[in-house]
Amino acid sequence: MNGHRENICCAKHNLTVIGELINHLPYAIFSVALSLALLGFTTYFSVFQNNNQIVCKGAGVLFHIFHYIHLVFAATGSLLSYFHFATQLVRGIVVSVGSTITFCVLSDMVLPYIGGRLLGIDMKFHVCFYHEFWAVFPFLAVGVLNGFIISRYHKQLQTSYLFFSHFTHILVSSLASAFFFVSHGFSNWYQYCGVVFIFLIIAVVVPCSLSDVVVPMVVARADKKNEKHKA
Repeated sequence: MNGHRENICCAKHNLTVIGELINHLPYAIFSVALSLALLGFTTYFSVFQNNNQIVCKGAGVLFHIFHYIHLVFAATGSLLSYFHFATQLVRGIVVSVGSTITFCVLSDMVLPYIGGRLLGIDMKFHVCFYHEFWAVFPFLAVGVLNGFIISRYHKQLQTSYLFFSHFTHILVSSLASAFFFVSHGFSNWYQYCGVVFIFLIIAVVVPCSLSDVVVPMVVARADKKNEKHKA
């Protein structure tokens, strides 16, 4: 039984970057579909407001909440992925923080901004790490701490958490991206829901997979090789 598990782990670890993206695509599709359902409920209730400014402001609040939660899952998942292959603490934290900042901004703000512009929406570029750093920092720090605790004291939880967290990670990321759209006046998104669905899958699956798996895996493997050469 143990040998069988080891073979499964090895097969997973030997996946290529494209293989990892394909492996995580089903999580993205289900997560984005669920995020659109949740967005649909908020859109339904916002109709009764009959005030586009209030709707946009409410969507802005929800965008920030989901973006902050996204940081927790991204930092935790990235650090766990790194510790799956290597053990350098400082290096792991640097990789986790760097990939979280880069890919969360990319999926939640940069790509939605570009997509909104392409759809003709008057988007304003906004980066929370610049405009609200002290609101963002606690979520990033707790995410890193959470990843460290799980990797050191909850080894049995680590594998199941990676499975669970990727689905949740993509869900909160797609909600953040969707509410970023609505906060800029894209209240009639449901008329373009097919385009929005495809765009969110692309905007979320690539950055989240890079953050959760690919970048930590590549850096950790390189670190492990360097350790072997030094030894």
